[in-house]
Amino acid sequence: MRVHAAQVYEILLDKLGPQGWWPGDTPLEVMIGAVLVQNTAWANVERALDNLRNADALDPHRLLALSPAELEPLIRPAGYFRVKSRRLQNLMRWLVDRAEGDAERLRESNAQALREELLAINGVGPETADSILLYALEKPVLVVDAYTLRIWARHGWIDYDVDYHQLQEHLASELPQEVGVFNELHALLVAVGKKWCKPKPHCAGCPLEQLLPESGIAEPCW
Repeated sequence: MRVHAAQVYEILLDKLGPQGWWPGDTPLEVMIGAVLVQNTAWANVERALDNLRNADALDPHRLLALSPAELEPLIRPAGYFRVKSRRLQNLMRWLVDRAEGDAERLRESNAQALREELLAINGVGPETADSILLYALEKPVLVVDAYTLRIWARHGWIDYDVDYHQLQEHLASELPQEVGVFNELHALLVAVGKKWCKPKPHCAGCPLEQLLPESGIAEPCW
């Protein structure tokens, strides 16, 4: 059964309600969080953000002034702290050079141009860049992730070997080009991925269970 992303969005919103994602009190916190959340859970990022806040380091200029010995312990709860400290300072260096450290000023810029600049930063991949554009800068850019691929592929709506940009384009073409919709759909899919569509699926009770193919979950052939 062919199902459009807009239908999935309506079903999940009706069954699960608004998710209120992404956490972060300011655009800067969202940008920092987008780097720190790589390969870890948001709960760990919150601890790292609290450490930065308590150290009065939630500021691009202050973050850049910290030595690795000072920054790494602060973000240790987010894991991979040595790599992430470098990535975080790379992003902050760009923010200072690009907008004098004021994330709000980036809202005036073209989304595609910003995306290309972000992707040129060492340590910023498509998902991180798109999270910054959508959640920090409120640009209509859809974020897709491992949960999105798993849900779409298991239902047989897309191939498992689709790449990030193909999946993003496929879903975005079926949705209203609105920040609120892109924001909410990503959050809803994360909720489904965490509770039901895990590496070992638990389909019973999933809001999308009714949309599974009659033959069952579509598994990859590799």
